[in-house]
Amino acid sequence: MKIGVILGSIRTGRFGKGVADWIMDQVALREDEGVHFELIDLKEFNVPLLDVETVPGAANKHYADKNVTAWSHAIDSCDAFVLITAEYNHGVPGALKNAYDVLGGEWRGKPVGFVSYGAAQGIRAVEQWRQIVANFNQFDVRAQLSFSTFTDVRDGRFNPNERSSAELDNLLAALISAAKR
Repeated sequence: MKIGVILGSIRTGRFGKGVADWIMDQVALREDEGVHFELIDLKEFNVPLLDVETVPGAANKHYADKNVTAWSHAIDSCDAFVLITAEYNHGVPGALKNAYDVLGGEWRGKPVGFVSYGAAQGIRAVEQWRQIVANFNQFDVRAQLSFSTFTDVRDGRFNPNERSSAELDNLLAALISAAKR
């Protein structure tokens, strides 16, 4: 089973990079469970704005843009996702929402767990994501992690509290269980 850990911020100096690095360190301990985790950094794909005439869901995973095709292959190869999302202006980040919108069937039916961050821990962004992923018949696990860009920092770097590892384990257990269905 392959779980994509999607780093959804493309900003310079993004807080989410520290979150993604921490998650990848944590999941390295789980590889022996027959589950492979792959970091998928949205910034590396340079996904263009959705401006094509063909609705992505009707494109049958064939896209004119090479960056969208590469993004499609990365997402399609996964069985489930951990979506690391920022909260911008009380909502989902535009680049990540666009990256969701440029694809169609690659997301369909695949479970997703949320890890959020922001001044208010990204809680509002996750609530919006739950509505978005429902459109793709994705099962979103209830367990989630939420980090503060104010309190989960030490010396200018991401520093989760001692409960975070156990909370991530709960999220991953629920996600893996959902992906096995």
